[in-house]
Amino acid sequence: MFSSGHNKVLVLAPHPDDETLGCGGTLLKHKEAGDRIYWVIVTCISEKEGWDTAKVKERKGEIEEVLNFYEFEKHFSLDFPAAKLDQVPKKELTNSLGKVFDKINPDIIYVNHGGDIHSDHRSVFEAVSSATKDFRRPNIKKIVTYETISETEFQLHEGKDLNESFIPNMYVDITDFFDKKCQAFKIYDSEVMEGSLPRSLSSIEALARFRGSRISSTYAEAFRILYEKC
Repeated sequence: MFSSGHNKVLVLAPHPDDETLGCGGTLLKHKEAGDRIYWVIVTCISEKEGWDTAKVKERKGEIEEVLNFYEFEKHFSLDFPAAKLDQVPKKELTNSLGKVFDKINPDIIYVNHGGDIHSDHRSVFEAVSSATKDFRRPNIKKIVTYETISETEFQLHEGKDLNESFIPNMYVDITDFFDKKCQAFKIYDSEVMEGSLPRSLSSIEALARFRGSRISSTYAEAFRILYEKC
């Protein structure tokens, strides 16, 4: 997966910081292997939606800093309003993502888990599912979902619907990249929680250690492969 150095890797983030929480170490590993990495931010905050001007300016600065940190080839901001994706027609969101896919022609796509508690995450996953049908975009080799701490594990399940559960079938050793993942997340200053809360650095480390134990490494990120072309 990381040996060719010729892949175009696209990560979809419903909100800025999802890319780092879900697959920051893996993106850095792709970059070191020579792959080209791209970033799509689906939602934004704006004064029009009632956000404070200072907060909007701060978020724009964070995005610019994260963009430079990872050295993305390019990033796309779709600018749908945050926390309101469930009010956006599915066709509109699907078409917006499809236009990005056509511009990049990605080989590998990382997207959030479809069973996440946040409605924005669910909307993004559903739109990606529609926009990546093989007959529409046959160039895609692999589609992988990532887990987002404080979203993936907080979904309440009724009955035994395994489609709602995040059950990894792929693990990536990020031991050499974990510290840089934490550096990237700290750029989102207001998102860093304290103590034992989900988005604290200690909780992020605990999850990475737990996932790493599955493959006998110090730190790992876990994923679920949804589609892989042989």
